Amino acid sequence: MCANYEPPSPKNFRVHLQSEEPDFGYTNEAYPGSSAVFITAGPEYESHFSPWPGVFGLLPPWAREPSLARHTYNARSETVDSKPSFKSAWKARRFCLIPVQAIFEPNYESGRAERWRIARVDGLPFCLAGIWEEAHRDSGTVWSYSMLTINADAHELMRRFHKPGEEKRSVVVLPPSHYRDWLYADEREARALLQPMEAEQFVTTPAPRPPRVPAAGPSNAA
Repeated sequence: MCANYEPPSPKNFRVHLQSEEPDFGYTNEAYPGSSAVFITAGPEYESHFSPWPGVFGLLPPWAREPSLARHTYNARSETVDSKPSFKSAWKARRFCLIPVQAIFEPNYESGRAERWRIARVDGLPFCLAGIWEEAHRDSGTVWSYSMLTINADAHELMRRFHKPGEEKRSVVVLPPSHYRDWLYADEREARALLQPMEAEQFVTTPAPRPPRVPAAGPSNAA
């Protein structure tokens, strides 16, 4: 499961992700509930890709508490068509691309949780398979999205992450040649695209969070 990732810089959207550049700000590092960015396209297969501001963590129209995003940032592919939070987006084929520079996962090989960064060997951004929702609130329209995940117990790279004894899960990295296929897929086609990432295309490195600097206290100077 991925609860933390780094979106790409705006200039990368047009150059590497086949999309227009965002004309809005978004967080440099996304967590559930963060305002980040996802990509969709118009109704025609040839439509341009467009970035949208969205909450990381799906918020269906019936959800009244924004805190639900802390539980809906990943959607299991095996149950996405039946879980109340996800099934409407899946059945309506609201598929999206989630642009990523790197993802972060916990590694326990040292005996304790350590944050590791997973990125492409060539340093280029990439896109994950996602679903999105639109909800109308008194304050305006809220867009949100979730990452699809698949089993990774046998995956050469992704099985290294998460707690020992737990099922290993992985996000779905879409090859650029399948970006448009994903956005316009029907349910059967979408499931066929939920494939493991190619391990040799990625590199992992420890990425501990910077230590927190204590706030300055009152001066004792005379």
